[in-house]
Amino acid sequence: MRTYVVTGAASGIGAATAELIRERGGRVIGVDLRDADVTADLSTPEGRQTAISETLRVSDGAIDAVIAAAGISAPKALTVAVNYFGVTKYLEGLLPALAESSAPRVAVVSSMASIQSNSAELVEALLADDEDNALTIGEQLAANGAQDGYLNYSSSKRALSRWVRRECITDKWAGAGIPLNAVAPGTVITNMTRDLLATAEGRNMVDQSVPMPLNYHSEAIVIAKLLLWLTSEENSHVTGQTIYCDGGAEATLRGENIWG
Repeated sequence: MRTYVVTGAASGIGAATAELIRERGGRVIGVDLRDADVTADLSTPEGRQTAISETLRVSDGAIDAVIAAAGISAPKALTVAVNYFGVTKYLEGLLPALAESSAPRVAVVSSMASIQSNSAELVEALLADDEDNALTIGEQLAANGAQDGYLNYSSSKRALSRWVRRECITDKWAGAGIPLNAVAPGTVITNMTRDLLATAEGRNMVDQSVPMPLNYHSEAIVIAKLLLWLTSEENSHVTGQTIYCDGGAEATLRGENIWG
């Protein structure tokens, strides 16, 4: 039986993923602010350390895969703390235990927002591992209003996808035999989006920024199935990828030649 750690396990994509793992016979250690095996706040250094130590305690140090699905989309600096450092710092803390598995795997949840407008300054601060500076930049963006504040979200997801690509080939990841990937959903029907998608105006607004010609909006289980394959023993060589599970939105927006 494989042991999976799932952050954000109390709702949305994380909850769907945890349920699917259990249905397929795996063990799940859920991490969230509430209703989880490990309750911790991934937005702070102290909370992340609590999450790491409690995860290691509950798992007895035996972890086969981590699926980092926890994230928020608020137009404020808290978003970068959760979406970026709440992923990267937590994963780094679990690396030694993961490396002991015979088939260690990691997948994180990025977003279609990774290809949207972002703050280059904020992205670079995140990739430089400078949390204090990143939060200062994020607070300045938020103070400018909701439009600039949203750059906290898109920047956090851009940086996360770049971190995956940078780190996947290093000795501590590839050298330990750990595929490291990201999944970037399009519009997913969850409690977070349900009210917005319930109105024609809301759907039109969403569809203008995330057009999905194939099968339209997805349920969370669609993302969960891809996350499970990436973290299964079957995946031995896919690494460093941000896979857009988005009904064709990324292809629609970026076109057929992204290599030019």
